[in-house]
Amino acid sequence: MTTTRHCVPRVEADAVSYRYPDGTTALHEVSVRVAPGEIVAVLGRSGAGKSTLMRCLAGLAAPTSGRVLHDGVDRGGLRGRAKRRAHARVGLVFQEFQLVERATVLSNTLIGRLAYQQLLPSLVHFVRRADREIAVEAVRRLGLEEQLRKRADALSGGQRQRVAIARALAQEPDMLLADEPVANLDPVLARGVVDDIVRLARVEGLTAVLNLHDVDLARHVADRLVGLRAGRVVFDCPTASVTTADLDLLYAEPDRAPAGVR
Repeated sequence: MTTTRHCVPRVEADAVSYRYPDGTTALHEVSVRVAPGEIVAVLGRSGAGKSTLMRCLAGLAAPTSGRVLHDGVDRGGLRGRAKRRAHARVGLVFQEFQLVERATVLSNTLIGRLAYQQLLPSLVHFVRRADREIAVEAVRRLGLEEQLRKRADALSGGQRQRVAIARALAQEPDMLLADEPVANLDPVLARGVVDDIVRLARVEGLTAVLNLHDVDLARHVADRLVGLRAGRVVFDCPTASVTTADLDLLYAEPDRAPAGVR
């Protein structure tokens, strides 16, 4: 897929910097634009700022400076219901599955519908028929219909991560953000889970941003690769354009990296 640069990005980091309370700067004026329907993989060493960038894109962390825009709207200016609606449009998948272990696959998936329910019905566990149908369909699309009534703690690692993806899909988002979604899985399971994320994103026309460690897997699934090193963008280009030299620079040991990218 070729990025359409003239269209309004689905999500954009505009000169985003992030500084932790202890003074550590995790991001340095990072600018990344992701078009509607585009699949982008973010690469980099541990500590490069990938997870911090993901948290900023998701609205879980506010940039110290710069802006994050969703369809051209500055997320930092949203409050109340508008902010909750914006969060509902972003489906999140994390390294840790973040499931309710004693709850069933269906119950965990239905958590993705909470943003669309009033507080009181959700507290008394009232589930609308439409919400249930959406959740069941999400589970079915991940190939877990036979596990619908199983508790999460009875599932394999790959199945648990697929439940987390189903929960994200049940939100009916327009964007999926996956932060190291397969770091806890073996390579075969990892590829299958990432393939599922990308397949569903393409079928639904969703934008997807994935933080990945596996370069070969990123090349396999992404339209575009973004390399982060020490909180700065080293490269941002179509997957086919990323060279071995680009990757060598991205993953070089600090004492071997050129000045300015350490």
